[in-house]
Amino acid sequence: MSFTVIIPSRYSSTRLPGKPLKDLAGQTMIERVYRQALRSEAERVVIATDDVRIEELAKNFGAEVCMTRADHESGTDRLQEAAAALGLSATDVVVNVQGDEPLIPPAIINQVAENLASHPASAMSTLSIAIDDAAEFYDPNCVKVIANVQGTALYFSRSPIPFPRDEKTGALPTAMIAQRHIGIYGYRVGLLNDFVQWPVSPLEATEKLEQLRVMWHGHHIHVETACELPPAGIDTEADLLRVRHYLAEQQGGK
Repeated sequence: MSFTVIIPSRYSSTRLPGKPLKDLAGQTMIERVYRQALRSEAERVVIATDDVRIEELAKNFGAEVCMTRADHESGTDRLQEAAAALGLSATDVVVNVQGDEPLIPPAIINQVAENLASHPASAMSTLSIAIDDAAEFYDPNCVKVIANVQGTALYFSRSPIPFPRDEKTGALPTAMIAQRHIGIYGYRVGLLNDFVQWPVSPLEATEKLEQLRVMWHGHHIHVETACELPPAGIDTEADLLRVRHYLAEQQGGK
């Protein structure tokens, strides 16, 4: 199955400026993300950026780079501009790999692409993992998702869903397994082209979740439990130190 990975990468970050160029055991973060994506079954891996420092670095380690505008409000907008610049057709499949996930398993990149290709009624695909910690379930920074028996998303929320009405306060639901959304997406390019034309939906504005714009306009999102647990990405200095420590242990164990 043919698909393209696009890695949106911007230099500016409120919590960790210059994040893509941070060193992780001898390689920059963006290079590690790129090399993990190369291990997937993608036909093509492209870094989409608006920063010449990232462009120069990426070209030095052999990556294909697509320069994009600097005024995009979201990674999805940058993704669409890159897909258009690359000449991808409306039916082509693109996987959005975040530029701050240097340990992303190649298997889950393949999984979202394969799921989208095998579910023609869906315009988008993503993944989830089970929540087994009540504190995480009630944490608004943890995005939850509910899907139906066909694997079609019913809703994404920062609130605890489904809410366990008949159980003690702060408990996990027992009637079904709560699921945390994982931020990796497969798209058909035609959906990306539509997405950038749609205004922000009321649900998206309320929850601050872009995928709700897709559902607001009546499109299906396929959700499946991830075949492999993805390590957390890097948003803060503490995350950076955690991944550096992990990589040092991995290299020390060889």
